[in-house]
Amino acid sequence: MLKILIVDDEILERKALTKIINNSSDTVKVIGEAPNGRIAIEMAKEHHPDIMFMDIKMPGVDGVQAVKAIRKFAPDIRFIMVSAFNTFEYAKEVMQQGVKEYILKPSSKKDILESLDRVSEEIVEERKRREEHENLKENLNRAVSIAQKEWVSSLLVNQVQDITFDEWGQLLGVEITSGYMELFSFQPFQESEITANEKKSWYLWLKETVKSLVKEKEAIFGPMTDSQVPVLFLSQKTIEKSQFKSIVRSNIERLFVLFNKESFKGQLRIGVGRPYHHAHELNQSYHEAVMALEQLLKSPNQRYFFADKQESTAARPNQSEILEVEKKLLDAVRQGDVNQVLLTFDSFVVIPTENNELNAPLLKKSFDELFVLISRMLHDLGISYQQLPSIDETEEVMKIVDKGKAHLLAVVQHVQVWRNNHAKGMLHKAKEYIEIHYADSLTLEQVAEYVELSAFYFSKLFKDRFGLTFIDYLTEIRISKAKLEMADPGKSLKEICFSIGYKDPNYFSRVFKKHTGLSPTEFRKASVS
Repeated sequence: MLKILIVDDEILERKALTKIINNSSDTVKVIGEAPNGRIAIEMAKEHHPDIMFMDIKMPGVDGVQAVKAIRKFAPDIRFIMVSAFNTFEYAKEVMQQGVKEYILKPSSKKDILESLDRVSEEIVEERKRREEHENLKENLNRAVSIAQKEWVSSLLVNQVQDITFDEWGQLLGVEITSGYMELFSFQPFQESEITANEKKSWYLWLKETVKSLVKEKEAIFGPMTDSQVPVLFLSQKTIEKSQFKSIVRSNIERLFVLFNKESFKGQLRIGVGRPYHHAHELNQSYHEAVMALEQLLKSPNQRYFFADKQESTAARPNQSEILEVEKKLLDAVRQGDVNQVLLTFDSFVVIPTENNELNAPLLKKSFDELFVLISRMLHDLGISYQQLPSIDETEEVMKIVDKGKAHLLAVVQHVQVWRNNHAKGMLHKAKEYIEIHYADSLTLEQVAEYVELSAFYFSKLFKDRFGLTFIDYLTEIRISKAKLEMADPGKSLKEICFSIGYKDPNYFSRVFKKHTGLSPTEFRKASVS
């Protein structure tokens, strides 16, 4: 309901306006009357009306002066000026204050209500635009948050190749010059059992606290898996390598101070990867953070550890090759492709060498890292598989190889069963959900959440299974429904547009023509004839 304030020095005029307005509609209501400009200013501050009927000629502070004063603290209030003076100068002066409505005394009921209707409609339209803008902003923020999380997940399995720091900088509204990974691990005390809610509380605390501590950086959080959280830090300013550790160490020490004030039932450990200047190198920083955390877990008195350049280059002599082979292996596992896993496996085993000989400790480390990546991927897919092989670096190399291969084949077989049964059912469940809710503001993330898959993997699985993307399928359904609706001559194209989930008739028209070759109007005419 819109609130109206009447300002006039003549009491009969005020009472007449109040009666006309209150009897006109349930959508407007007079909330007060003021006999002069000074009281009008005070009442505007107190009640903040939506519309003010303002007499121009009043003793003391006149209507024009009152409008100027009110505009300073409440620029959104609309004014309808009322005056017995039909002069250009008065009209010009109030128009300069943004006033569009000007009615003369004595005013007819028709003039008053028409003027009120125009201003009311303008307010309603503006509020609608503002609400749509806020919804759009909220959806954009949510989409960016989801995209960030999915980007980190993709980065961990080395599936990010086509996005640059410049592109992310444009999306985030800041300049990105470099990035690095940190891997946070929450280790419960031996006598403690951590519930899912406690893990969630820790994750939310970590996310909020880290973002409050870092400066000149964007902190993008990945999903929590087995009490570990990967975090990507994108730096807005170039960090010299000599300063990197001291800057990061300062933030980590402050984080531990805050962590110790909480009552979490566990210990915090952090592995830190090195910074890189290209997005495609961030997977390497993640591997370094994993290695740093592994090293850290061997030192119970140390809380965080930085990846060492010498270790990461000497211990892993062919890093780029390893990353490429890992990516192929992960893709093959995700597809449940046994033949491709076996072909790629030999390349994976050959790479971890030292002096052209297979190195057992290094091979074990490579398998451990690979199995962590596979575990994360299965978690994102919604596949439950907790088994891990027990590999000892003192074992013979070929025994380690056989254990690694056996575990990979067991995982692939498990994925095949899941894809053939569970995934198939979930994807058909997703299709049914889309067919029911096509008229809503449906997003990929909403459907993925409904079938309990990450948006990233749901998108891949959907296209693999049905041969088209989520948005293409949704569009097909909406266009098909629109065609059926057009058979009813009683429905306007605008009504049809809104009924199938589109909010913009012009956009609906473009999409319809792209899919049918005809505009909605042309299609309807052709159908009738």
